[in-house]
Amino acid sequence: MLILTNFIRDIPKELFESMTVDGAGHWRTLYRLVLPLAKPAIVTVGIYEALQVWNGFLFPLVLTGSAEVRVLPYSLFSFQSEHGVNTPAILASVVLSALPVLAAYIVGRRQLVAGLTAGFGK
Repeated sequence: MLILTNFIRDIPKELFESMTVDGAGHWRTLYRLVLPLAKPAIVTVGIYEALQVWNGFLFPLVLTGSAEVRVLPYSLFSFQSEHGVNTPAILASVVLSALPVLAAYIVGRRQLVAGLTAGFGK
């Protein structure tokens, strides 16, 4: 929320006023002005939230009890037992689980950097 509100506050008020003068309502202003200009911030927040959900362990541990509905970090935890750790299986699973996050970063890195550096230079 902090990233989005700060980014939207940086949009000049003259653009909102010109949209209002042209007869655009609130929804049209949102779709035609705010969303295209806030695309870097939306991608940044999306990647942050996806990482929070992707790396969640405690919440799924509390809510899920059966092996059929386990999430990825909780399933990685099941590769260890009281007698040992299956290290090759854990390493292979971690690499495979990191691929979607890496792909999302590669696709949205330009917007991510633009969203993180917004407001630093005038």
